[in-house]
Amino acid sequence: MDQQQRRQRPRPLVLHLSTAMTSMISSLAALPSARNGSLPWRPELHQAARELTADLTGSDPQALFQAVAGECQSRFGAMLAGVQAYQDADRPHRQHSPGQEIWRQGSTRLLDYGGDGMPVLFVPSLINGAHILDLTPDRGLLSWLRGQGYRPFLMDWGAPGDEEQRFSLEDYICGRLSSAIDIVRRQDHRRPALIGYCMGGNLALALALRRQDELSGLALLATPWDFQAGNSQGAVLEPLAHGLEGLLQGFGVLPVDVLQALFAALDPGLAARKFRHFAALEPASPEAVHFVALEDWVNDGVPLAAQVARECLLGWYGDKNPGHGGWTVGGEIVDPAKLRLPVWVAIPDADRIVPAASAQALADAISGAEVIRPKAGHIGMVVGRRGKSGLWRPLARWLDKLSVMT
Repeated sequence: MDQQQRRQRPRPLVLHLSTAMTSMISSLAALPSARNGSLPWRPELHQAARELTADLTGSDPQALFQAVAGECQSRFGAMLAGVQAYQDADRPHRQHSPGQEIWRQGSTRLLDYGGDGMPVLFVPSLINGAHILDLTPDRGLLSWLRGQGYRPFLMDWGAPGDEEQRFSLEDYICGRLSSAIDIVRRQDHRRPALIGYCMGGNLALALALRRQDELSGLALLATPWDFQAGNSQGAVLEPLAHGLEGLLQGFGVLPVDVLQALFAALDPGLAARKFRHFAALEPASPEAVHFVALEDWVNDGVPLAAQVARECLLGWYGDKNPGHGGWTVGGEIVDPAKLRLPVWVAIPDADRIVPAASAQALADAISGAEVIRPKAGHIGMVVGRRGKSGLWRPLARWLDKLSVMT
């Protein structure tokens, strides 16, 4: 990554900075209303708001303004320091690439992590880089599983090229992913387990229904299903639908920065909080090194092919909601109730990207599905400090049972 690319991060940088500045300016503008009790508050904050108003009423307005302005300036300065430190940080994780490419078609690669055990094919989302599943030497799920006696394979979708820009979800599922299963079967004649993460779980599910007899089991990690259950993303997308269609027609893909902006809308204050925290870390500490690796992954996003974006962002959140039987692949409804495979479902309890209710709807639709609920967020479940105890080891125990059965 060159210096110019670093200076553009975190993406979209202008949005993150303007959001932080707007938050601080609005805090100052809200002070008079906060002092006189006319500021509207969410119901769960009413008691705290009454106590705050009582404290503010007796304060000197000018002194209060100066104090809040000083705090705003301090916080914004800390955020800028964190962004600068992130841009300037060393990146040893860039050399971490243990998977070996054994097949490529267009922008899609299949990586083999080696090992002599039962094959396990991991399917990540189309939106972010596949390497989140093996991020660093100490936070790499696939390398760890290889050490536990399995042979992991990883789909790396890559950014859509000229061919993939014309793809639909069906092209990815019935074409690329189905071909990858063929390659894995040729590498190892045992039936592989199929594991999908986030949107990759939807792709894996659709393929598993078509090729059940060739698989030993299906694991779904933080996979959305009912896109109206516990949904906050839909409220963000609905008013943007017309503009998104214009972008898709103009670019042929949904650009990374637009995707990043949509994710940022789920928690507008997140960037400011995490970069203030990063600014206080020792640069060479394990926590800081992990932060840089994870943030680089977030910013190495992948654009979505136009038709895929229509199906997912406009269809799944609209009238083609998979949870209501609205999603079809190859002319057939993707119906998880038809699965005959052993199925394992991980639903992180602090997931802001895939609401727990959305993922739970999928588990409820699968008879006999085994469910765990890691105490983590969407990404932390895979690469967080408690990832090994919350997800990796339970997943390995389930795979152990599969290997005995097969």
